[in-house]
Amino acid sequence: MLRKGPMIDAHRVTLAAPDDFDGWRDAARDLAEAGVPPGAILWQVTGGDAELFGSESEQPRAASFPVPRAFVELAKSAICHSNPERFALLYALLWRLRTDRHAMGDSADPLIHRLERLAKEVRRDIHKMHAFVRFRELDEEEGTRFVAFFEPEHHIVRAASGFFARRFTNMRWSILTPELSIHWDGETLTEGPGAVRADAPSGDPVEATWRTYYSSIFNPARLKVGAMLKEMPKKYWRNMPETSLVQPLIATARGRELEMIARSARKEGLENEIEAERSVEPPSNLRAAWEALLKEARGCTRCHLYTCGTQTVFGEGPLDAKILFVGEQPGDQEDLAGRPFVGPAGQLFDEALQKAGIDRSQTYVTNAVKHFKFVQRGKRRIHSKPDAGEIDACRWWLEHERELIRPPLTVALGVTAARSLIGKAVTIGKVRGAPLALADGSECWVTVHPSFLLRIPEEDRRQAERKRFVDDLKRIRERSEKLAT
Repeated sequence: MLRKGPMIDAHRVTLAAPDDFDGWRDAARDLAEAGVPPGAILWQVTGGDAELFGSESEQPRAASFPVPRAFVELAKSAICHSNPERFALLYALLWRLRTDRHAMGDSADPLIHRLERLAKEVRRDIHKMHAFVRFRELDEEEGTRFVAFFEPEHHIVRAASGFFARRFTNMRWSILTPELSIHWDGETLTEGPGAVRADAPSGDPVEATWRTYYSSIFNPARLKVGAMLKEMPKKYWRNMPETSLVQPLIATARGRELEMIARSARKEGLENEIEAERSVEPPSNLRAAWEALLKEARGCTRCHLYTCGTQTVFGEGPLDAKILFVGEQPGDQEDLAGRPFVGPAGQLFDEALQKAGIDRSQTYVTNAVKHFKFVQRGKRRIHSKPDAGEIDACRWWLEHERELIRPPLTVALGVTAARSLIGKAVTIGKVRGAPLALADGSECWVTVHPSFLLRIPEEDRRQAERKRFVDDLKRIRERSEKLAT
């Protein structure tokens, strides 16, 4: 269905949907060209069922007067706010830009300040939707569908939906909200009517595993209730299985913290409670949390690759590792053994680590993608590079591995690993040899994947590249030692 354009009756504008940016833009441009001042326009939204994910769209017209890109970006966000004055406020700023192209430069201006606050609240609501949506499995005739219910504060469902389509490309999913529902069939986003909480499944067997996981990683010494409630308001708790644990964990937090302090004091021989509290041990049940994650990963169906390989190949190594290596995906031998880096590339990797003075047994080694993707050629299984959707689907596991281990330094072996960690495609030659900051404050170093070294045909170049790889690992070892001091 095509998006319905705005209906203008004298100076009354009726938009097709609460977040109808295209409709607002077209109407605002026509009114501004006609010289209609802001106070003479009444903006409203129709009660119709406009479809904004249609297969066709109207061709944009050339603007009669230029506006800064910053205004367009501001308008796209602010128009999703629930404030009924947003359309009029944006038009007032557009009206000002007709005669003053630099009006956006005054951030202290009350109108601009108000619109920026609306846009910021919209972006925050989108972030919370990305963070707090929890899918639950639902069996249908066509197969498994993952369904979630969410209650946004603003009209952000369409704006936020692209994130889920990119991240869960190979899943069939639906996100139900009171205003409208979004559905993804693996290729196309479609809309449906709004829903209530009862329309979504209430739970599934996987949630028991996740309650074990969240309970295991809970550290009472780090609990900040005020900050937690600010970042995760209680209105979202009903949709998240792990939040059923929050109240009992908070209630017992101080008692558990005192136990940790006493244990630390006994271990270190400390008499002063302040010194003891500063040296509180990390949660002793870290291994149980990792094992719960491993158990769930073995049944992973987040993308179609689970139908290809023999098994999930999870990471391995000490959970207090100071260096975490991330490769691309398991190969043929890794898939059969169920362990990362045990094939030809793994043997070259071990040799390089030894030359660089790094003990592999003291590092954690994993892959960006946990299943072997291949093309069958006779009896041989030939490696096939994972695509962006598969990398994004599997990033969820890698993020949780890093969350548990909290390595100060993570190494991306190759472009696939770099994309998974950094969130975008990079060129190794441009980022190699220098630290990159990750979202959690730790460092990421990028180098080549050992398999690249195996594919170089020229002997001289192969030896030179292997030496360069060992040099990278030496710098990584030195940086890790410095970060540990």
